[in-house]
This record gives sequence, structure tokens and C-alpha cells, in this order.
Amino acid sequence: MRLSRLFIAVASTTAFSCVALGATPADTVMRNGYVYTVDGQDSVQQAIAISGGKIVYVGSDAGVDGYIGKQTQLIDLAGRMLMPGFVDAHMHPGDGGRAMTLCDLKYQTMTRAQFQASIQACLDAEKDKGPDVWLEVGSWDRMGMTGLDGDADKSTLDALKTQRPIQVRSTDFHTVLTNSRGLELAGINKNTADPEDGKYRRDSAGNPNGICEDGAAESLAAVVPPATDAEKLNQMRAALDAMRQQGITSFFDALAGPENGKAFTRLQQSGELTARALLAIKLDPAAAAADPVKTIAEAKALASTYDQGDVKVAPGVSMRHVKLFLDGIINAPADTGAMLTPYLHNSGTDKAPQWTPGKNLGELYFPPQVLNPLVLQAVKAGLDPHLHATGERAVRDALDSVAYVRKELPGQDFRPAIAHAESVDPADYARFKALDVTATMSFQWAQQAPSTVDGTSDHLGAERFERMEPSGSIAHAGGRVAFGSDWPVDPLDEFLALKVGVTRSGDPTNPHSYGPKYAGRLNADPALSRAEVLRSITLSSAEQLKLDAVLGSVEVGKFADLIVLDKNFMQVPEEELGRNDVLLTLVGGKVVWAKAPFLGLAPQVVSQVVTSRSVQ
Repeated sequence: MRLSRLFIAVASTTAFSCVALGATPADTVMRNGYVYTVDGQDSVQQAIAISGGKIVYVGSDAGVDGYIGKQTQLIDLAGRMLMPGFVDAHMHPGDGGRAMTLCDLKYQTMTRAQFQASIQACLDAEKDKGPDVWLEVGSWDRMGMTGLDGDADKSTLDALKTQRPIQVRSTDFHTVLTNSRGLELAGINKNTADPEDGKYRRDSAGNPNGICEDGAAESLAAVVPPATDAEKLNQMRAALDAMRQQGITSFFDALAGPENGKAFTRLQQSGELTARALLAIKLDPAAAAADPVKTIAEAKALASTYDQGDVKVAPGVSMRHVKLFLDGIINAPADTGAMLTPYLHNSGTDKAPQWTPGKNLGELYFPPQVLNPLVLQAVKAGLDPHLHATGERAVRDALDSVAYVRKELPGQDFRPAIAHAESVDPADYARFKALDVTATMSFQWAQQAPSTVDGTSDHLGAERFERMEPSGSIAHAGGRVAFGSDWPVDPLDEFLALKVGVTRSGDPTNPHSYGPKYAGRLNADPALSRAEVLRSITLSSAEQLKLDAVLGSVEVGKFADLIVLDKNFMQVPEEELGRNDVLLTLVGGKVVWAKAPFLGLAPQVVSQVVTSRSVQ
């Protein structure tokens, strides 16, 4: 039977009267555990000692005794698994915190009637709102709805009982749907040109039909009044609370601007920042095409405003990356991820489909003649490129661009990442290692889902579908694979994602998975081992973000960014991998989240948090 005792005490002089010769008593000792280090050998130890927010000892229970002094806080892990804190290498915490305040469709696959009823309920709950107040709706499963009864458009929202403008954001964050009132207030009409990096879907007469994709979605969203500074801070507090409960001790905000930089800086100054914040600046393709030097100079100036320099023990804010959307998404019905060969389309009927190559190759927002000089300028300015590329053509262009910069700047220390890489030509798997490019993958996408099995598979065709989400293929070719949740594109559920990384299948008991119908393996691409997925969310993510010298593994000299798990990830049955819980989260040696049996370690944090779903 597992012991549940927790010792939080000053060690008595009777029990621990001596400190080993040459050793200084530690601030905290954690022992009697399964310490999974993620060091070069993935070694397992029993105990650690922490002083000044850094790890000063990793080893056996007997060896740590020498670090216990009269003022040392002693924590009995009672056999539980301790490991490095999670480093989420691609997420959107601002949007995640904001999503918690919106009319929430909860990622559910809905028919149009269910979709309308849910939004009408939100409208009815806000009858005091005036006709010009936007209703913002989040977590819409556009792909799942399309598979049930077709794609929605403005008429779907126009049928609701309201005069208010409505903005509905899809779960993938690449599409916004609005009603006729929203198009009117945004000034979007038949004569409105598509932006360089997106499009307004149109009817047969050329009128916008309410579907706005990629850059067009951002243009529409920009019309909605932004959150106030106070609202933004509360949204970020909610995001940080969700993260520390998930064991996230560092995160990469893959789409940040001055608003997020300002908010995280304010929280850091007030002592409320409970995870290390690394922020990326989005680059505009039109501006980049016109003047790459000016574009990077402006990004560098923004970065200099918020970047706090070398990382320290206490969590801070870094802004040293640029984000480029090379394409859209490979999922139907958008089909905007850039492909080497066309998407398939149904040249038959719904009852007798005939999937044949069409003309759509997806969208490429940064052609090579724009991409190459832009990435070169970014690297010269000391900004690492983070490249969104979902389709195999965009992935290849991203790799080609890195190859170009490495040739132009031999020996330059920069760490490029390609985010998502959902479809990669097999000829490019080995190039990730050869060019030292991190593949930042969202493992939860490698489970069956209505959006893939019921739609995207037909549009990709059998050959491409069988190699979709190639994290295993890239890793087996020697490439570095890091994990990014992409929250709130998906619910924030790190353990479910890690489980999918190991099994390439979901968990029918988990509300963030898709039930028994979609419980099978996605496709034939290789899975990752448990050790590989843990490395992907710790040391590999730290390497992507140039933090591996100070965190990502449990080793002497590194920051004490640590988590304690309820269940041992390395030992539980596969079906239980996604049903774990973080009991204790430390950042720089300071406890920022605790639950039973460790509640007494952080009463000031526990008193502030909200109830969260716990996967059992």
C-alpha cells in the first residue's frame, strides 16, 4: 500500500545532526521517490536536494542525508514519480485564458441545429446586451459539423433571434464564422479584397458567405473590441492557473504581441507569473515581402521592449522568436495546408463518392523568395524562427529556408522549429536531423477523430493519410521532436496527448478524446516510446527554446522546475497513460501548485485556484 505521509518539517537534531563534510544544508530535500531524470541515460534516482532554486544533488536516499540540516524542508515522495516540469513548446495562453470567458461550444461535434441552439442559449443569457455588442463564441468543431450535415455559413447564424454581431472561432483557430451583421460592422462585402494570408469564402455571386480563413479570420476578429488591460490580466491568470495544474513550468506563446508581453510582464512584476514565459512575434507576409529588413527591425524593437535577458531562477519573460504562418491547415473543409500534389475532391455523389485529384494545392503565404531573406534577417537579428507548416510543401519550403540560412551563416547558433508538420514527404524526414530543426508536434492529433476519419482522410487520400502526424517517422530518422499542446486549439490535457504519442490512439473514457467509435489506431506511422514522449515535453522542448542548459532534466546545476505525479508514467498500463494527475509543481524551487497529499506546501496558491477537471 502506498504511503501517503508528507513530511514538511524542520529536521530534528536527533534525526539529522550531521551534514556531510563539504556539503551545505539544502533548502529542500525530496526523497523516497522514483526520480525520472531525463538525463543522458534517462536514469532513475531516489532523491534530490534544492538550494537557491537550483538542484544541488540527485542520487540515492542515503546520499541525500548529507544535505539535510536544521532548516531543511524535508518532503517524503512516498514512492511517487518526480520528473522535470513540462515545457509546452507551442501554445496560445492568451487565447486559452480568453476562451474560458466566451460562449463555449466545448469542442463538441454538433449538427447545425445543435450549434444554433447552443449559441441561442448564450444570446438568451445576455438579454441585457445591446445590438452592437459582439457575441464571441469559441471551441467550434467546424470539421466535425461539416462531416455531419455540411459547412455552416452566415445564414446559419442569421437564423438566430438576435440583432447582435456574432463571431464564432473554430477549434483550429484558422477559421472565423460571422453573421451578416458582423460582416456589415466589419465593412466586409463583395468588393473587399482577400488578404495576402487568407480568404473570405464567397457564394456564387461573389458575396462573402461569413466564413473567414487565416488572415481573413484575423481581420474579422480585429473588429471585435479587445479586452481591457484588467480583463487581459484576469485571462492570463486563468491560463497560468490551468498550466500549473497541468505541470507546465515553461511555455512558448506561439502568437504573442505587445498585449501579451505587457500582461505577462505585469504578472511577473507582481509575483504572479508561475511559469517561464517565452513569446513569439507574428510576422506579416505582405510587410515581409515589401521590406524584410524593416519587418525584422520592428520585430527586434518589440522583442527588446519585453525580453528580460538571461533566464533566472524566478520565472520571467523572454521574447526572442518570430512566428511565420507558411500555410493553413490540412483538414477538410478548409484544405489550406500547402501540398506537393492536389487535394482530392468528390467527383461523384454523396452516396457514390469518387475521390479524384482536384486543382487545390492549398495556400502558401510565404513563398521562398519572401521566406528566405526574411528568415536570414531574423537569424542575423538573434531571433529564432518558429515556422507553422502543416502541409508537405510548406514543410519542405521551411526546411529549404533553414538550409539556405545555414549555408549563408555557417556556424550561427540558431534553433529553428517547424510547428505541426502534419504531412511530410518521406524524403524530408531525415532533413530535420541534418538541418538541426525541431519538429514541434501536437501528439493528440494522432488519434482518430471525426475531423480526420470522417473527412480529412478522403481529401488527403489513402497514401497521405497513412503517414499523417509523422512524429514517429521523424524521430526514427534521428530528428528532435518536441511537444506543443496548441491549446486552446484542443483542451489542455497534457497526459492525454502523451498517451496518444505512445499509442497513436485515444482514450474512450477521456472527455477530451472521441469515444469508442474512434478508439482505434490512427494509421501506420510509428509510435513513440514513453521515454521519447517524456523527453519531447521536457528536454527536447527546452532545447528548442535554448533553455536546455538550465532546465528540462533533473541534473545538478539546473533550475528546480519539477513536478510530482500521482501515477508512474513509466509503469502504468498503456490504457492508463492519459489518466494521471500532477500533485505538485515547482518552478525555481518554489511550489506553485499542490494538491493532496501535498496541500500544506502551497496554501497561498491553493486558495486562489479554481476547480479543474481531474482525469481519473
